[in-house]
Amino acid sequence: MLSRLSAKQRRAVSWWAGARGRGMDGIICEGAVRSGKTAAAGLGFVLWAMCRFDRREFAICGKSREAVRRNLVMPLSEELRALGFDVVEKVSDAVLVVRCGEAANVFRLFGGMNEASAALVQGITLAGVLFDEVTLMPQSFVSQCMARCSVDGAKVWFCLNPDSPEHWFKREFIDRADERRYLRLKFEMSDNPSMTKETIERYYRGLNGKFFRRYVLGLWESGEGLVYDFMGDGSRAVDPPCEPLERYAVSVDYGTANPASFGLWGRKDGVWYRIGEYYHDGRKEGSLTDGEYVDAMGKLVGERRIEAVIVDPSARSFIVALRRAGYRVKPAINDVADGIRVTAAALKEGRIRIGRGCRNAWREFALYAWADGAGDRVVKEHDHAMDEIRYFCMYVDRTSA
Repeated sequence: MLSRLSAKQRRAVSWWAGARGRGMDGIICEGAVRSGKTAAAGLGFVLWAMCRFDRREFAICGKSREAVRRNLVMPLSEELRALGFDVVEKVSDAVLVVRCGEAANVFRLFGGMNEASAALVQGITLAGVLFDEVTLMPQSFVSQCMARCSVDGAKVWFCLNPDSPEHWFKREFIDRADERRYLRLKFEMSDNPSMTKETIERYYRGLNGKFFRRYVLGLWESGEGLVYDFMGDGSRAVDPPCEPLERYAVSVDYGTANPASFGLWGRKDGVWYRIGEYYHDGRKEGSLTDGEYVDAMGKLVGERRIEAVIVDPSARSFIVALRRAGYRVKPAINDVADGIRVTAAALKEGRIRIGRGCRNAWREFALYAWADGAGDRVVKEHDHAMDEIRYFCMYVDRTSA
């Protein structure tokens, strides 16, 4: 199994075993998406822990427990069992117990979602920690985890995709890797043996701008200009296919004083089309009640059978009103940076297409921009259709629709 790894992956797995590794405090695996760095870092982390320690506790951290379990722990457990390890996952306790021969260690799963997450690790003594997608975590959480690594010989493992050059991790760890005694490995898609030439070429076609430079080339790039610069001229507008379509859904960015935007989506032959929209600016046209918005929803969808209405989870009263009206509501995943990346790829690859008649969406595509000198923040204007389109793309991405 280890023989199937690329040279870069093998180094990420075994760096700690050599003479150079004894002088390092950790490793930074950075670079392109789908480059095999997470799989290699996870395997190396557990092998190191099992070779160096017994009856110790370790932490495996992601943005959320669910994300780190899905993206790392589940596939890693299969690899470890194939190598002869005894692996027992206690899902309710967010714990992985790994045994090999007489050695047994506990790996606790943590989510570093926000500043409050730092309290989750207080009081625990760790012999090592692995951070997956560390650029999505607050510095306070990472610092607290590292402070808990008080066992002699403890090491820290980082796995990440590049972000803004102003990101705290870039300043504190990437730029100071030698000073902090961290081995830095940069991964490319070609470092993942499971990535075919055709798949790599699809990524090259599917992303653009800063997302291409970050997630394909593995560069630390600032955001500037239009967020979806390839959409701003309207050249990708399409005439939706004739109805009826295979499936229907609606995405919603709710607003009272701010504009509200509803997008009506229909699916045909694996492609989701934004076939209609409703847009209401409360400041210009007067505020509406939840009931009036539900009526507007009914007019937009007509007799179509809607499988889901994806709504910003903060719109609690409107969600209640929709459910009372019989709609199946799905709270949106409101992760702006990841959502924009997913949306850009879906639009560029043609998996999501915007109808020519969606005038408000096209107007916002031409105006939705990155905030100058603000890292990954967008200008909070002309973003209402952009937000609900992002909600919908995240729904499609997570449900594999």
